[in-house]
Amino acid sequence: MKTLTIDVVSDVVCPWCYVGKRRLEGALDMLAKEHPDVVPEVRWHAFQLNPDMRPEGIERSEYVKNKFGDRAQSIYERVSGVGHDVGIAFKFDLIERQPNTIQSHSLIAACDSLDGQERMVEALFQAYFLDGRDLTDAKVLVEVAITAGMSPFVAEECLENEALMQETRDSDLSAREMGVTGVPFFIFNRKVGVSGAHESESLYKAMTESVE
Repeated sequence: MKTLTIDVVSDVVCPWCYVGKRRLEGALDMLAKEHPDVVPEVRWHAFQLNPDMRPEGIERSEYVKNKFGDRAQSIYERVSGVGHDVGIAFKFDLIERQPNTIQSHSLIAACDSLDGQERMVEALFQAYFLDGRDLTDAKVLVEVAITAGMSPFVAEECLENEALMQETRDSDLSAREMGVTGVPFFIFNRKVGVSGAHESESLYKAMTESVE
């Protein structure tokens, strides 16, 4: 058996990262069928689209206006179309607040298994992009963590854990020092890097190249 490490650099408020997750899942399905002797290990790493965002976040409408201006509608229509193709029904209209994501990343970092990480990442994506939940609200974050299988006691501790928050800052800095300027960013077996939410076929090709 061969191990394939897959390091995913992403942010939970990045819609393309959610698309990238679905496309990665498609690539993993291909890998399982064509290379059953390869065991993938997916690890999630923090990146903050807005590292300077204040802890309480800002109104989503203000954020979108400042970032995209008149292009916002066309941009989100495109993302919604791609999301539909991969089974994500984005509900951008439900999102009222653009959060700082350091606490969300702390929950991911605190997971005690790779499967736990995956469940937490998915839960956060769903909470933000499908349910429009406020990820600046500690109560909401605890509730999301519980749906991912984390105990409420552990989740509450994570949100106050400065070491975990510093881990997020360090992860973000490390990614930028490697040259990552946008997410998602995939690294296969520490050899092959892919920037962007590429189609499953492209990600699968990168996987096979990295295990040769």
